[in-house]
Amino acid sequence: MSRTPVAPYPAPHDKTARRLEWAFLPPHLRAWIERRCGSPVVSAISQTSGFTPGFASVLVCQDGTRHFVKAASVKAQRVFADSYREEARKLTALPRSVPAPRLLWQLDDDWVVLGIEYVAARTPRRPWRSEDLDALLDSLEVAADALTPPPAGLELDTAEADFAPLLDGWAGLHRTRTDLDPAHLAEAEALARRYTEVVGGDTLTHTDIRSDNVLIDPDGRALICDWNWPVRAASWFDSFAALIGPRGEGIDVERVIAERRLLRDVAAEAYDINLALYVGYFFTQCELPSPPTSPHLRDHQRWQGEVCWDWLAERRGWS
Repeated sequence: MSRTPVAPYPAPHDKTARRLEWAFLPPHLRAWIERRCGSPVVSAISQTSGFTPGFASVLVCQDGTRHFVKAASVKAQRVFADSYREEARKLTALPRSVPAPRLLWQLDDDWVVLGIEYVAARTPRRPWRSEDLDALLDSLEVAADALTPPPAGLELDTAEADFAPLLDGWAGLHRTRTDLDPAHLAEAEALARRYTEVVGGDTLTHTDIRSDNVLIDPDGRALICDWNWPVRAASWFDSFAALIGPRGEGIDVERVIAERRLLRDVAAEAYDINLALYVGYFFTQCELPSPPTSPHLRDHQRWQGEVCWDWLAERRGWS
């Protein structure tokens, strides 16, 4: 079930973020976290995957326990503090049947701090392997079943509203991407502008499925992490997004689509529309300046965009 990879992934796996370290958290905050952990912290293992600068470490305590803790300063890192606050709200609402680490405790003061269930697990191997992708798609099917409809009382944006800004960069792409056939670019833009026809639904979807937001536990089960910005969308949305990285690294994802219950009956045009939406977003974002705390973000986005363009071109029969 393999194909030729589009291009080597350009970023170092699991080393894409520059994060706050335990020693640099304020002493009063470290003391508060140790009280919640129930034992002094003897070491902190920073989790350097992902693309955000917030504190995210496995804390090893004197009593031998381990705890996964995330933290961001409300004053100095407001965007990321807001993100962690939203993650706490979503994790609290997730049914137990959703395969995700659970929120154990939180603080919302001058820092937003989350204490999340520690899992002795690994991220998916890269390049992607079929067994890890199968585990992820299994878990996304379980999550979609549990989250349709979304949990009562949890206010969510719709995909139609949330994804509207993804169209903003198309005018610039026609000027800058002169390496791409202008007729194909025009066709892709026309597809992307039809996104409201296909992305809507009544499922709480994660919307940020990629390898650094997934853990594979010792039993081979995939756990879905970082529930910061879910929306109400089509049940297949996350499963389709999960295929971008694997396709870029050589997995025959068209065969995967034909075998998966959330994917196999979706109209082919819906996937083309979704890929075109991604193309516009990734090709626009990758031209922005690189944030100093995430030096590999733009390379990651450029690669994702090239994978989506190559996939869309294949599906549309463009030479």
